[in-house]
Order: sequence, then structure tokens, then C-alpha cells
Amino acid sequence: MRADIVTIFPDFFRGPLDYGITRRAQEMGLATIEIHDLREFTHDRHRTVDDRPFGGGEGMVLKPEPLFECLDSLGIAPREDRIAGRVRQSVVLLSAQGQRFTQAFAAELAQRERMVLICGRYEGVDERVTDFLADRELSVGDYVLSGGELPAAVIIEAVVRLLPGAVGNDASTQQESFTVDVKTRIAEGADSTCGSNGLLDYPHYTRPAQFRGMAVPEALMTGNHEEIRRWRRQRALEKTLRNRPDLLEGSPLSDEESKFLDGLKKMD
Repeated sequence: MRADIVTIFPDFFRGPLDYGITRRAQEMGLATIEIHDLREFTHDRHRTVDDRPFGGGEGMVLKPEPLFECLDSLGIAPREDRIAGRVRQSVVLLSAQGQRFTQAFAAELAQRERMVLICGRYEGVDERVTDFLADRELSVGDYVLSGGELPAAVIIEAVVRLLPGAVGNDASTQQESFTVDVKTRIAEGADSTCGSNGLLDYPHYTRPAQFRGMAVPEALMTGNHEEIRRWRRQRALEKTLRNRPDLLEGSPLSDEESKFLDGLKKMD
């Protein structure tokens, strides 16, 4: 996969992309990440990338010309081909107005051969970039940041770690919070005692079994895979109900799991 990041702060990415899985994926040739300075695509002495919006208002807005010229230079396929799926490319505009970035989006982008991340700044980006250049607009959460650089780093990390071979054990990326369709992944070799299937991950414990009076739950010590699976699933349900009850909406639950949840709700 190739990822291109368009930004007015190219030096920002010298740190986030040089560590851990992202660095290893680049060294292994699984991912190529290029940073592009938007100011290189301006034509005035001040290298201006922003301007005041028509109609008035506070703040400045990124101009369309440098962004379109930058994308032209990258040789990205036309927007209609990207949207129709005729090419495995995506141009993502990062902004607070975008759809919320999720694990599902990460998995989708990991299937692309190339993605371009446009880092918004100031009060936003000229809307023609959204309408005629980007094929999707994403936000990493319901809050406002000063720019898209941090979200770009987040998305790169989330996507790159899903590339086959990027993580030492590929099954580990199939058994975490927000991952769905666990049955198909079990058939591909995932541990049948694991799998969140769209919920938050279950609790994890390691040695020592006894630590300062705190013991590892007995269910995990039995060696009984079915008992371990049931315990993990119930703990995942419990944690999801406590921290992210929205994830339970539409989640496939067995009768046993529904009764377990009902019991937890009555205890509150």
C-alpha cells in the first residue's frame, strides 16, 4: 500500500511514522508513506494556502488551488473512478465535519492500493475539495482539533497494522475491539476462545497468577476452551455495556447472552 499525506506541517510526521508497526511495515516493504508539503503547490511569494471565506465569518479556510494541484501531481485516478470502485484508491479529507472513523473504515482502507490523506487546517477547507476532489470525509471523533495531522497519524496506524504481515500474528488483529465477522476469521485460524465480534475486547491477564492479593479469574485457569470462551464473551458484554452501550445496538446476541445482559441491567 502507498499512503500520501498532504499537510502544511510536513515535519510533524517525522516522529509518529518512525516507530512500532508503522516503521516496521515500511521497512518490510508493506507500506510506503510519502509526505507532501502543500505550500510547494502555491505560486506567490508568501506561499499562501488559505484565504478568508466568501460571506464573511471567523478564521481562514484552505484554498482549493494548491490542493487540486497537489493531487494532480500525484497521479490519483478521477474521483468518479474511485467512488465506483474501478480503482483501489481513496482520497480522504480529514475534518471535524466528516463521518466518524471506525475499525470498519480502517479495514476498508487497508484493502486499497493507495490512499491520500488531506490534513485540513484553520476553519476548514474550500467545499469544492469535498465535493469534487475527496471521495470521503472522515473525523476521528466528536471534538475539534486545530488540524488533520494527528488524525492522519491515527488513521495511518489503524490501517497499516491491518496489512497482512504488519503484525507478527495476523490473528491478533482479528480478535480485538470493534472487529466483526469473527466466525469467518475463526475458520482462518483465529483462536476459538477469542473474538469480540463488534464489542469491546475482553479483559486480559498474564503471570503471575497471584499478584498483591489479586488473582487471575478461575475460569481462565481451567483449560476448558468452552468455559474460557463463555467467560470472555460475558466480560466483553459487561465492559461494552459499561463503556460503550451503543455498540450493543444491532449486535448479534444469543438468547443466553441477551439474558446475561438483562441481568446486568437489572443490577444497575
